[in-house]
Amino acid sequence: MADYAEITYAVDERVATITLNRPEARNGYTIRMSDELGAAMDRADRDEDVRVVVLTGEGKDFCVGADLSQGGFDFDPARGPDPEWQEPAGRCAKRVYTMNKPVIAALRGAAVGGGITITLPCDYRLASTDSKFGFVFTRRGIYPEGASAWFLPRLVGMGTALDWMISGRVFTADEALEKGLVHSVHEPDEVLNKAYELAREIIATTSPVSVAVTRQLLYRMASAETPFPVHALDSKLIGGLGTSPDAIEGVMSFLQKRPPEFGMRVDKDLPPYLPWLSE
Repeated sequence: MADYAEITYAVDERVATITLNRPEARNGYTIRMSDELGAAMDRADRDEDVRVVVLTGEGKDFCVGADLSQGGFDFDPARGPDPEWQEPAGRCAKRVYTMNKPVIAALRGAAVGGGITITLPCDYRLASTDSKFGFVFTRRGIYPEGASAWFLPRLVGMGTALDWMISGRVFTADEALEKGLVHSVHEPDEVLNKAYELAREIIATTSPVSVAVTRQLLYRMASAETPFPVHALDSKLIGGLGTSPDAIEGVMSFLQKRPPEFGMRVDKDLPPYLPWLSE
């Protein structure tokens, strides 16, 4: 899917920018957009020239949620879906979750329903002063999607997740910042620039393999029943640092007071015993 109809994809200075591109519909979420987002995330994740992904929207809104005028399903509602069918927001959210590259969401205007749930697996969410958020499902007589009932409590705590999801109310960027949903708030015209600044810092200062492992460690192991399996995996990782070129470079660059030049690659240098590699 090199050509896209409802998103755009561009790479510059090792940053892939994926942009929702239906501004005439306030970037209303569709089946096609879902599948194109998944394909673009996959494309960025497999490209070793890409270090960071920035996810944003064209126009004044990030995404107002599902475009209800488009029907919302890729099956016959009278017959119901096949057992393997997956709802569209979750298709994108799961692909973001499995990324080896960090993903920064640059949000302005409305990010509501699927327009916010697809960003929950992102590593950073940067908002604008005009941002509005809402998990509005109960006000539409529908249910939370995008695996948001799993992601949201881990970001903001169960109490806040219950409030936002049960009430379905729309809330401001200030409340989102206070509760930990977003990392920072900026003027609307500055949000994307701030996302690129953050991306450039990550690229200049971190090891791509270390970032990939750390990102997945946090997601995959944070819900372990005890710390013991996490420590067992930590021990394997730390035990291999003596032969890790990036670890050696990280120490030497620190001692020599110079920027690091990490050479390991995500596509071939991830530790082979990571339990999630089979996915």
